Amino acid sequence: MVVTPFAPEPVSGVSVGSARRPLLTQAWLDLAFVHWAVEPGDVAHLMAEGTVPDTFDGVTFVGLVPFRMHRVGWFRLPGIPYLGSFPETNVRLYSVDAQGRRGVVFRSLDASRLIPVAIARSVFRMPYLWSRMGIRHGGGNVTYTSSRRWPGPRGTRSRITVRPGERIAEPSALEHFLTARWGMHNTFFGRQMYLPNSHPQWPLRRAELVECDEGLTRAAGIRTALGEPVSVLYSPGVAVRFGRPARIGGTPHPWERVRPDARCEQPPEGVSRAGHRAARAVSPGGVTRSPVGLRPRRRGAAPR
Repeated sequence: MVVTPFAPEPVSGVSVGSARRPLLTQAWLDLAFVHWAVEPGDVAHLMAEGTVPDTFDGVTFVGLVPFRMHRVGWFRLPGIPYLGSFPETNVRLYSVDAQGRRGVVFRSLDASRLIPVAIARSVFRMPYLWSRMGIRHGGGNVTYTSSRRWPGPRGTRSRITVRPGERIAEPSALEHFLTARWGMHNTFFGRQMYLPNSHPQWPLRRAELVECDEGLTRAAGIRTALGEPVSVLYSPGVAVRFGRPARIGGTPHPWERVRPDARCEQPPEGVSRAGHRAARAVSPGGVTRSPVGLRPRRRGAAPR
């Protein structure tokens, strides 16, 4: 499938929406962001259907992100303390779909709790893998270790050590691009979907990569030589909410709002205000948006 996206949505360090009725809640803590630049053509075949590599100055990126998942919860229920809390390391690519929505595509997600891994694999078809993992703080460093158990390749290992540095007052355009990703593109229930998330702006620190001995990227299908990383960051973490998924190439998510200037314009003669708002609900980049307050009519319902 050839994807010809509209102009991608602007990169912003501030969440584009707020999941007032979250599908999932969780916290991401003690994160390291290690990124390598690659040519888009080197990873295009690994993207989710309906997406293409998202680029910055002509290149895209492979991300290796170890962190601590904390208290995963459903809807507004309290997070689960044991099964919902565990170390995780993901290998991710940077994606954009035909509607211009930027996100990530996960190539692998190693986690240390077998039951969440089994549920994520069987129900959501996400590429979770069960691994022996640990996170250790000491001497100003943070060390993340993993050794894959199931399903494989068994024994795939990683050991990443970073030394967090100074707090970043204003992240660069590249640092926003790599960290401010407000959704994921993935297969859910057999369909290609976009799952939006919201959280506070990342508290970021630049970091030194002290040690990087990893086989996760190659096991995830990355065959190109990665060389030296172009960005290494650390964050103490954020609390996260996931909204309901939307189909890739389908109806935009209702978080996406009408342009402010469109609210003030008068509709042409013979056109209702609701119809005019729907026609004008287009972002500056040309991405069609769902206007707030307009809901699809239920099948068989009479027009109002």
